[in-house]
Amino acid sequence: MKFKRILTAVTAAALCISLAGCGGAASSSSSEAATAESAPESTVAEATASPETAAEGLRVAGLKGPTTMGLVNLMNSEEGADYNFTMYGAADEIVPLLVKGELDAAAIPANLAATLYQKTNGQVEVACVNTLGVLYIVENGDTVQSVADLKGQTIVTTGKGTTPEYVLRYVLSQNGVDPDNDVTIEYCSEATEALSQVQAGQATIAMLPQPFVTSALSQVEGLRVALDMNEEWEKVAGSQLVTGVLVVRKDAVEADPEAFTAFLDGYAASVEAANTDLEGTAALCETYGIVAKAALAQKALPECNIVFETGEQMKTDLVNYFQVLYDADPSSVGGALPADDFYYGV
Repeated sequence: MKFKRILTAVTAAALCISLAGCGGAASSSSSEAATAESAPESTVAEATASPETAAEGLRVAGLKGPTTMGLVNLMNSEEGADYNFTMYGAADEIVPLLVKGELDAAAIPANLAATLYQKTNGQVEVACVNTLGVLYIVENGDTVQSVADLKGQTIVTTGKGTTPEYVLRYVLSQNGVDPDNDVTIEYCSEATEALSQVQAGQATIAMLPQPFVTSALSQVEGLRVALDMNEEWEKVAGSQLVTGVLVVRKDAVEADPEAFTAFLDGYAASVEAANTDLEGTAALCETYGIVAKAALAQKALPECNIVFETGEQMKTDLVNYFQVLYDADPSSVGGALPADDFYYGV
C-alpha cells in the first residue's frame, strides 16, 4: 500500500509514545489536543489555490497517537491501497500541507480543525469525531474519589494555554472548585516531566493523556486512575469531550463524493475493528509507528475512547466543546465558532 512513514522529532504535543529503559518514564509530550496551538497562525494562513486531487487517491495524514489508532485497520486493508496515508509527529507539519491542498484529509485535534476552518475561509469541514477524551487524573494515593476531592490539592499537568488547561478549569469550576484559588495547578512542558514529579514524591496528583497513562501505571507503584475526565466533562457539559476529528478539504469531497463516502465506510469498519480486535490493532499501531510497542497499545486501546461519530451527534458534541473553548479563549478555535457548513453531512 502507499504508506509513507515520516519519522520526525516530536517537538510539541502529539501523543508519540515510546518506552524508556527500566524504571524510566515513557517518552511523550502532552496531549494531541494541544497540538493546535503548536501550529502558528502565519503557517495556517498560507492558503493558496488548491491543486487537483492527486491521481493516487485520497491523501490522508495522521498524527502518532489516539487520533490515528482507529485508522490502522483501514491502512492495512485491501481497500487501504486506494489511499495515500502519511504519518507525522506534530500538527504543525500537517497544517501547511492541508491548507495548500497537498493533503486532502487529516486526523487532527478538534480545535485545530476549527482554527483551519476560519483561516481557510471555510475550505475545510469536519467529517467525523474519531477520538473522545483521553485525559485522566491519576493519583499516587487514595484521596481523590470525585472532582470535589481535588480542592486544596496540587495538580501537575501539561498544556498551559491549550485544550488540557481549558478542560481542567471547566470541569473544576462546574464542580464548585475555583481553579485559581481552591487548587494549585502546576504546568509542565511535557507528560514525562509531570510524571517525574509524581515518581519523585514532589506531587501525588497529575492529569495525563492516554496512552501515556497506561505506560505510567506500569512504572509507578501505587499510581491509579482517580478520575476519567471524559466522564466528568459529560456530567457537567451534557455532551462528550472531544479530542480528535477527521477534517477534509471540501474540494476533495466535491471532486468525488462517492469515493469519499467509501473512505468513510472503510474508516467506520476500521474503528469497529480497533475496538474489538485489540491484539491485531495493537500490532498494527506498532507496525505503522503510531505507538512504539504493541503491548502498550493493546492495554491503552480500551481507554483511548476511539469512536466514529458523525451527523447530529458529532455536531452536538463539537458545538458544546467549541463553546467552552471559545469562552475560555476565542483564539483556541480560530477566533470564532464554526458555522453550520463546517459539519459534513449535517
